[in-house]
Amino acid sequence: MSTPATPVDPLEHFRSRRYLGLLVLAAVLGAPIAALAYGFLSLTSSLQRWVFTDLPSALGIDPTALWWPLVPLPVAGLVVGLTIRYLPGKGGESPADGMHTGGVAHPAALPGIAIAAIASVGLGAVVGPEAPLIALGGGLSYLAVWLRRRDLPAQTAAVIAVIGSFAAVSTLLGSPLTGAFLLMEAAGLGGVTASLVLVPGLLGAGVGALIFVGLGSLTGHGTFSLAIPDIPGTSAPTAAELVWAVAVGLVAAPCCLAIRWLALRTRALVSPRVVLLTPVAGLAVAALAVLFAWSTGKPASDVLFSGQSALPQLVDHNAAYTVGALLLLIACKGLAYVVSLGSFRGGPTFPAMFIGAAVGIALSHLPGLAAIPGVAIGIGAFTAGMLRLPLTSVLLTSLFLGQDGITLMPLTIIAVVVSYVLTQRLTPVPQPSARADAATTRT
Repeated sequence: MSTPATPVDPLEHFRSRRYLGLLVLAAVLGAPIAALAYGFLSLTSSLQRWVFTDLPSALGIDPTALWWPLVPLPVAGLVVGLTIRYLPGKGGESPADGMHTGGVAHPAALPGIAIAAIASVGLGAVVGPEAPLIALGGGLSYLAVWLRRRDLPAQTAAVIAVIGSFAAVSTLLGSPLTGAFLLMEAAGLGGVTASLVLVPGLLGAGVGALIFVGLGSLTGHGTFSLAIPDIPGTSAPTAAELVWAVAVGLVAAPCCLAIRWLALRTRALVSPRVVLLTPVAGLAVAALAVLFAWSTGKPASDVLFSGQSALPQLVDHNAAYTVGALLLLIACKGLAYVVSLGSFRGGPTFPAMFIGAAVGIALSHLPGLAAIPGVAIGIGAFTAGMLRLPLTSVLLTSLFLGQDGITLMPLTIIAVVVSYVLTQRLTPVPQPSARADAATTRT
């Protein structure tokens, strides 16, 4: 009779000296990675201000000239197209594939990822900085350790990369906890493995958040954290608002699927001639912004960029937008989002939040739904539909809206669950060949 094997203690890794060393490494790496991430965000913010305000003024052009976006967006497309065509790593992952984590960016790919992201985010494409920051943070963290030890095991390399990613997005999404949820949920980790990765990752994020706060105070640029400074209070959800949460979730799912489908078709069209057609894509994004500004008198920046900076202003000043302006904003921002996802490099999170908020505000002109509950429902439903990360969507929406987010969390949860479940139900199951093609694309 064979002796039964001794069960392995799942907490054994936590007690090992190697794991304690990993925690020390997380604290050490968190500070410089967060500082570099802060520099990246500061650079893209300064580039936006210089290109859309300082440069036209220096050339004797009114910065509010409707046609000016037609200049920088094609330039952004050319830079991104050349990066994808000629630099290793193709400028990082295409945002049309959604949010993916868990891989380690090869050191040779890091310059291309940075260049494509700076051009896309800094020059007005409708993508956010979160995906490039995750890739750059993870890649730089891995590179720092790889330079000292070339024979890193794959599992160790993955954990080290996660530490850098946690630190890089530590405050971007409003809280280190939100970034942690996004990374863990997108990677699909659970059980003991999730805990082993989560603890050093959270430590790196905590150190990174402190670095962001310190640099924000020293430089005066702030922490680049998503938040509304002064949001009006709201009351507990009503029965009518619960019905609206279900309705918006049902509408958001097919809308998000349509955005993803169109973005993938755009990528298929642009990819064969990426150097030629990415500037054309930039011109299309700029034209949509010009159309919105000319039709409504509102700034073109409502359509351009990720929406991270414009979202708090949209919520605070929602009464200044007519229903017609909101509908045109949703259409123009949505189409610009489609083109940007299929052509540029960046993250899908903030534009989805912005479009969801605009939908919620537009619906608040109908009976039974106030503006702030509409914002909570819209952001939750559209973020869940685009990211397909339900826990992250609930947390992101709730933290963004502060105390109101806690009050309205039942509405957010209902909208998120309905949108997420319907999105999964409506998504076709990919064939084996399609799975292999997607894996090759991400590689």
